[in-house]
Amino acid sequence: MIKHPGRTKTLTSILSIATIGAALSLSMGTAFAEEKANDKNVTEDQILRALAPEKKPLTRGLSVGQPQVDPAAAAAEGQIVQKVRGRLTRSLSVSEREEIADLVKNKPKIDLEITFDYNSAEISSKSLPSVQALGRALSNSDLKGSTFVVAGHTDATGGEAYNQDLSERRADSIKRYLVLRYGINGADLVAVGYGRSKLKDPNQPMAEANRRVQVVNMENKATASK
Repeated sequence: MIKHPGRTKTLTSILSIATIGAALSLSMGTAFAEEKANDKNVTEDQILRALAPEKKPLTRGLSVGQPQVDPAAAAAEGQIVQKVRGRLTRSLSVSEREEIADLVKNKPKIDLEITFDYNSAEISSKSLPSVQALGRALSNSDLKGSTFVVAGHTDATGGEAYNQDLSERRADSIKRYLVLRYGINGADLVAVGYGRSKLKDPNQPMAEANRRVQVVNMENKATASK
């Protein structure tokens, strides 16, 4: 049998190039996947902008065309906030949860896609950057001292009671992390669970977007403990 050194060398080179190409492709694919995963993590600046309170005039004469503050409504809202401040998540009644849900509709808010370990309230390692960014934002002088609602939501998988319990435990987990890691006053964080009752995407009840933690600025530094 006649050997062809040149042909063998060429074949070896081709195989080497193919191997390198496959490795590069795998590496780029992994990097792309990591980049996509990190896209879900928010920054401190993004949270600060989302939760920044809107400046509203106190009287109609101060500004034309802007929403006005109703003193009676503001007082009633303050009473509700004071009623739930410092309460344990599980102590909130259904009616109180709905009162909170109604109050936050027009407040500055942000939805964070914070994932947890399966059937657990343990924050996943890939979501820690978002929770840490939240801690830094709530410690910022622009936000510190306000009352914030930390609302846990699930998708529609599983029973109602199961999801309600899970959402409460997960909201508590975020609150506990912020208190222990960033020294935020626990009374300034109202943790509430809504289970599967308030889906972000009701047309896709099992969608990942429904599994979220919503943080809302109640804009009441005057009544919050500093």
